[in-house]
Amino acid sequence: MPQTDKQICIPPELPELLKQFTKAAIRTQPQDLIQWAADYFGSMSRGEIPPVRERSERVALSNWAELTPELLKILHSRVGGRLIIHADELAQMWKVLNLPTDLFNSVMNVGRFTEEIEWLKFLALACSSLGVTIAKTLKIVCEVLSSDHDGGPPRIPFSTFQFLYTYIAEVDGEISASHVSRMLNYIEQEVIGPDGLIKVNDFTQNPRVRLE
Repeated sequence: MPQTDKQICIPPELPELLKQFTKAAIRTQPQDLIQWAADYFGSMSRGEIPPVRERSERVALSNWAELTPELLKILHSRVGGRLIIHADELAQMWKVLNLPTDLFNSVMNVGRFTEEIEWLKFLALACSSLGVTIAKTLKIVCEVLSSDHDGGPPRIPFSTFQFLYTYIAEVDGEISASHVSRMLNYIEQEVIGPDGLIKVNDFTQNPRVRLE
């Protein structure tokens, strides 16, 4: 056999890269390891967060086939504050969480979304699949969007609530625009404090606030 003086050079970052990949695969337990590996390294090459389940997600993912507010909160964190997200990327995030494809397609159809998706609108419709009423849907949305960690009721900016309530009411089609306007005016003038935030209790326990 021909001899060569050339030695095989192992990139110094390779051992750590493979170590992290192995840990991520064990943590995530993908159904299709090859496809997941391609997605993992593809995300790494683009400088994006790879599709890895965090330790904090283990309890929430005990039933991967069922959508829950906890899973929506994880999905929201993956979106990373973007207002617009590409449909293919969101579909991949949905797939990584093992959420049902038919539900994703249903939300896409109801929202008439195309390649670029307004994330808050998609989230609102996804929450509506869990909430029997509009008030319940908005409660779930607030829980998903809230960044409060002090144990108090979830809070979001009133401007965000206004956008979500208006959109959900439009999709529902059973609530008049005048009713939506009256409720929003009342909440803004009589309920919202100087911080500009609305709490779940403000629209779930106030008898004068009727969102339906």
